[in-house]
Amino acid sequence: MALLILAVIIFIIADILIRMISKRLTENKLKKEREIVLQESLKLDFTSEAKTLKRAEVGNPKAKILCVDDEEVILGSFRKILVLDGYSIDTVETGQEALGLIQKRHYDFVFTDLKMPLMDGVEVTKSVKHLRPDIDVIIITGYASVETAVETMKYGVMDYVQKPFTEDELLAFVKKILIKRQDKIQKQLKPNVHITHLPASHDFIKGEFSIPGGVFIAKNHTWFSINQEGITKIGIDDFAKKLIGKIDSIELPNLGMNIKAGQPLFTVKQGGRSVTFNSPITGKVSQVNTVLLRNLVALEMTPYERNWICALDTDKIDDEIKGMYIGKSAVALFQNDIENCKILIKDILKSEKREGEYIEEGQIYIGQLEELSDVSWQKVIAEYFVR
Repeated sequence: MALLILAVIIFIIADILIRMISKRLTENKLKKEREIVLQESLKLDFTSEAKTLKRAEVGNPKAKILCVDDEEVILGSFRKILVLDGYSIDTVETGQEALGLIQKRHYDFVFTDLKMPLMDGVEVTKSVKHLRPDIDVIIITGYASVETAVETMKYGVMDYVQKPFTEDELLAFVKKILIKRQDKIQKQLKPNVHITHLPASHDFIKGEFSIPGGVFIAKNHTWFSINQEGITKIGIDDFAKKLIGKIDSIELPNLGMNIKAGQPLFTVKQGGRSVTFNSPITGKVSQVNTVLLRNLVALEMTPYERNWICALDTDKIDDEIKGMYIGKSAVALFQNDIENCKILIKDILKSEKREGEYIEEGQIYIGQLEELSDVSWQKVIAEYFVR
């Protein structure tokens, strides 16, 4: 028995060592390949695209970056440090060249020096956010101009990096902003609404809205489905869940409670705030989903199917179902509310914004309501979930 345990331990240690050695070999191979890319890129001529353009592209880059600075030594540092770490880099010496490139090529980030002749970093920032609002802008600044760099946030700058910087400082900074960008993209909601096949969780597209086929949607963004026994399961739909974001708890109705359509049915809570959803139909509460209460994180995958909140024995379903939305009509309801919500959120953010805060045009995010004030929270709730 002792020999068997020893053999298992030796096997585990050997496996770990093999993995470590393999990882190190792979990293060394990638580094050599990137060094070659860096050396070869300096010999290539890209002046047909931009007079001062130097380009170093790696396979499967962590991000694509365009850097503009009138100091070649700074651009050289960006290329050397970031290419070897797995980023594709284009560098130019003027803002005009940078603006020409962003209209032809895709970039995740534009790094721009704050102080440059002809076109400074503020002008570059304004132009980039106008032409390509999807690109994140980073300001390169010296110590004396940090205050000005901070002020550029109101034009849409994500962050700023201070020069001179060390290799470790730049790598840590770029890693930080890459995580920030990825998080923003994951939370960004597209206006796409699609009807899914059951089970809906298997047809889930992150960042888009879904409605399972055969599910009815009420105008207050609750959903319900009816089984063969006439039991109607009810929950919140994907529009409500995505806008509200994280749900801390749900207050369930009492079993046996008789309820009419339009009366309060259950309450969703987030921190010290809550939204009470009215029942879309009339009936008696026959079941409550206590399993969901123990695993609210399941709502992050889908608010439909097994993640219903309560069930009713219905009384007037044949009449009440006529006022509900299903299929294409449900999609139309979602699309209309999404477009109106973009306008409402934009107006709210403009009215609430602090001095110098940048407002991104026409966009909503997962958990958008979490960032609003209590007054604005109630305004959105009243507009879409209490009607």
